[in-house]
Amino acid sequence: MTAVSQLRRLEIGVSDQFSLVPSTNLRAAAKDAFAVEFGRFLDQADGVAQPEKLFDLVCAFALKFDCPWIAYSYLTGNQRFLKPVKCDPVAMLNYPDEWQERYFEMGYDKIDPIIKTSRKRAGTFRWSEVYNDASTTEDERRVFDEAATFGLRSGISIPLHRPDGSFAVVSFAQVYDQDFRNIAVTYLELVALYFHLRIAEFVLSSCAKGPFGLSPREKECISWVARGKTSWEIGKILDISDNTVNFHIKNVMRKLDVASRTVAAIKAVNNGIIEL
Repeated sequence: MTAVSQLRRLEIGVSDQFSLVPSTNLRAAAKDAFAVEFGRFLDQADGVAQPEKLFDLVCAFALKFDCPWIAYSYLTGNQRFLKPVKCDPVAMLNYPDEWQERYFEMGYDKIDPIIKTSRKRAGTFRWSEVYNDASTTEDERRVFDEAATFGLRSGISIPLHRPDGSFAVVSFAQVYDQDFRNIAVTYLELVALYFHLRIAEFVLSSCAKGPFGLSPREKECISWVARGKTSWEIGKILDISDNTVNFHIKNVMRKLDVASRTVAAIKAVNNGIIEL
């Protein structure tokens, strides 16, 4: 059974479930509208062959629930913090660049309460639940507090566990300080599961081609490094800040397991990741 057929069966089940719950005409109309949008998403996504394009479709669907920010990350069973691993799409996200830079600069990847909770939970959880949980430390709450200053004021995270102990986390964030409606959570869960199933297909294909999984932007940055350009020069060429360039180059260094940008560029060339 394909990922599309699996999700369509889930969609029917969700629609049947909601049909048993008394609701106002407005809620019924909203439910029908979201069901139509979900079906349209499946039709559009079925023929997509690139992870980035599929991610764009997920982002467009999430906007219908007022969620402009999305993150997908994958961790192995023995990882204690968010660190990319070989043969994985690693992190695909559209969080503000400034927040991403701050996140790694402060070492929040090592204490992220979303990762900690996802390791233990099997179901979707609201960030507010984790923030108000007695076991959450002040340092962990600071991650949420700082995220809010960058526009990620409320959110949900969906852990997707595998039998080998590895798991993915899909997070959706709003700019509003309010909890998600149940119908929104349900449809975002379906989209997250579909996205994860499709990404697994891409991973198998990318592993056959090479283990490093650099994003298009990361390849652009390291390609210019290999041509002798500074971060400032690369930023001007790509029309991004030099801080953002440094962020992508650090990701490349981490994925290629090297200690310098020069060595990263050499390794990228030698492994056929980029061409000069």
